Amino acid sequence: MTCRLVIYFTFFFCLLVTLVPFVHMFPFNKNQLDINFYGGSCPNLPMIVRYGVWSAIKNDNRMAASLLRLHFHDCIVNGCDASVLLDDTPYFTGEKNALPNHNSLRGFEVIDNIKEQVERLCPSTVSCADILALASREAIDLVGGPSWPVALGRRDAITTSTRAADQQIPSPIEPLENIIAKFASKGLDLKDVVALSGAHTIGFAQCFTFKGRLFDFQGSGKPDPVLSFSLLSKLQSMCPKKDTSNSNLAPLDATSTLMFDNEYYRNLVYNTGLLESDQALIGDRRTAPMVYYYSNNQFSFYNDFAQSMVKLSNVGVLTGINGQIRKKCGSVN
Repeated sequence: MTCRLVIYFTFFFCLLVTLVPFVHMFPFNKNQLDINFYGGSCPNLPMIVRYGVWSAIKNDNRMAASLLRLHFHDCIVNGCDASVLLDDTPYFTGEKNALPNHNSLRGFEVIDNIKEQVERLCPSTVSCADILALASREAIDLVGGPSWPVALGRRDAITTSTRAADQQIPSPIEPLENIIAKFASKGLDLKDVVALSGAHTIGFAQCFTFKGRLFDFQGSGKPDPVLSFSLLSKLQSMCPKKDTSNSNLAPLDATSTLMFDNEYYRNLVYNTGLLESDQALIGDRRTAPMVYYYSNNQFSFYNDFAQSMVKLSNVGVLTGINGQIRKKCGSVN
């Protein structure tokens, strides 16, 4: 009897020792996101993503803003599932060519390059959705902005929709009330609207997104009366009244274009916000107090922006057996 107990004990001890290294590789609850989700299966993932993003920004100083926008446009359309990365197929027309994204959204090749590196070390393990979520965090950190914890374990969508992108992505020319409603439909509140709008402290916008403010605002035949005269004259020279100027670029924050800070909110206070949807934040009694607060408190803006990014990156995620781990981000397996 004693001999049999010793044999049983030895067997279970050996089994335990054998399984312990795999605990982190196969989390007990795969239906929830976890910061350490790849701790055992792909421990070098954060370093690979950071280096890929650093290299991209070094070669193109607009890329930080582009990666953040790519992540936002992914999450705001049916959740953070990397559907925005899918190329068109005979079976569906993807989000890449939706009106808000066509000839505008950038950074696809950066995510593809990082994914390629990850696949070499951790094949069929890390989702494109997780890579995009990490890349946006690293991008903002590398240009002076805040960092935030990114819980991992997202899976990738196997379909995408141009129509959903057209309907769900906020437009720079639609009323603030509509934008608030679109955020609310994703579980994001008024504070998130104002904090996440602060992402426009970096990056550029094409002239067609704000040209309506420069010459014939709302059919008046005159410029937007709210727009600062000094900024107006600069923008009219950058974006002359002809169709060929529609794709010209202007900085969203001319004060510190490539640095993530709170200058965006100061611009709104002084009526030098570029987009109509941005300037509207200072004209609404619900959002104006937050604009004034962030304009004088960069630390608070950073904290709130980080919290809102955590909320955004958890919108509509696929976990468990839903979706898949794509081998290439532009196509389903």
